[in-house]
Amino acid sequence: MRRGHIHLIAAALAVTACSTATAQTQRADLYSGPTGSIGPAKSVARTAAPVWSGESGASGHPQMDAAAIRSGAANFHTCIERMWPLAARRGVSRNTYQAFTAPLTPDLRIMDLLDNQPEFTKSFWDYLDVLVTDERIRKGREILEKHRATFDAAERAYGVDRYVIAAIWGVETNYGTIAGDRPVLRSTATLACIGRRQAYFRDEFLATMEILQHGDVRPEKLVGSWAGAFGPTQFMPTAFKRYAVDFDHDGRRDVIDSMPDLIASTANNLKKNGWVPGQTWGYEVVVPANFNFLLAENRRRMSLREWQRHGILRANGQPFPRGDDMAFLLVPAGVQGPGFLMLENFRAIMRYNPAEAYALAIGHLSDRLRGGGPFVQDWPRYEKVLTRAERLELQELLARHGYDVGEPDGRLGARTRSAIRDFQARLGHVPDGFASASVLEQLRAR
Repeated sequence: MRRGHIHLIAAALAVTACSTATAQTQRADLYSGPTGSIGPAKSVARTAAPVWSGESGASGHPQMDAAAIRSGAANFHTCIERMWPLAARRGVSRNTYQAFTAPLTPDLRIMDLLDNQPEFTKSFWDYLDVLVTDERIRKGREILEKHRATFDAAERAYGVDRYVIAAIWGVETNYGTIAGDRPVLRSTATLACIGRRQAYFRDEFLATMEILQHGDVRPEKLVGSWAGAFGPTQFMPTAFKRYAVDFDHDGRRDVIDSMPDLIASTANNLKKNGWVPGQTWGYEVVVPANFNFLLAENRRRMSLREWQRHGILRANGQPFPRGDDMAFLLVPAGVQGPGFLMLENFRAIMRYNPAEAYALAIGHLSDRLRGGGPFVQDWPRYEKVLTRAERLELQELLARHGYDVGEPDGRLGARTRSAIRDFQARLGHVPDGFASASVLEQLRAR
């Protein structure tokens, strides 16, 4: 699913790194009551929530300008009212809409978090260090054993690897321990009316209203991350609509308190997004020194057998078990770090969350839960990690020199790596696509 639920992973990273992003608001007032009913919630004791910094977002997007954020906040209730006809067309009653939206206020602290997603601002190795730990592996194996019968049933029904489901659970919320406490409705309403992703979050807000109307999740339980993802595996509201299933047959799709619904819904999500039964996600590989790194494009897929002919071998020395499987080569740290041949199931994981670092963490944690070991090759930990401002500058310089990076945003994905490879090739350097400090200096010098 396309997601902003990267945010809870930010909380996991922040706990370890002592980042300011750890702070989350306490649960705000939501109308709650028995499923399907609407009534005012009891008062809940809370500590003061952090406030918006008042600064413009790091992305440089015009809608993340401080003045634009203030303007959006001033017009928040007008924006909410303008979405009422859209909600009505989805079957939301006027009474329900009014009861849930009347007390809403924007949560402007979200604006500071929107431009600070860790998959795009940390190195791959820092990200993996935090999310694939001995403690997560231990907890994951306990979860797999505790819910063995449910994982068995879901695996039979959907053909999705149980270890990947458990890994998503672990990476998203550390097995439910950091699932978030922000009201989903308030978060999605804020993002639908303020900031740089209003069109995307408008659909999430309306889907949240549908969930409240239909009563699958009790209102007081509908809390989660700042981007609106909820439950142990962090369903966005639109993904809940598409993929949630009633696996325990109680008449409700409850991905928060029902472990059968949670596990099966996560499996269904991956299945509907292209999961190939019986196939792994990818392999750590050794890339030879004389390799043509221009082949390391996520759009260039070859069979594992063909990659072998280019000198690509598994890092553990074992043969590829299915030579006809199609894969692309990912070298996230360039020639100095490990390479990975990524299969179709890696893409299925990326449809759950569109960040390569996230999908790699899921794949690696799933292998560790299964009994596999750590990566064989070392990451270039001695390399300076570019700051968000430096990454944005790098993209802007590439664009100025005619390379296609899309809209510069400080996030280094496949498009930016491709542009870096082309730039390196033009200079006669190894075109590995790694956004190093030396590449930035070379761009500055031209």
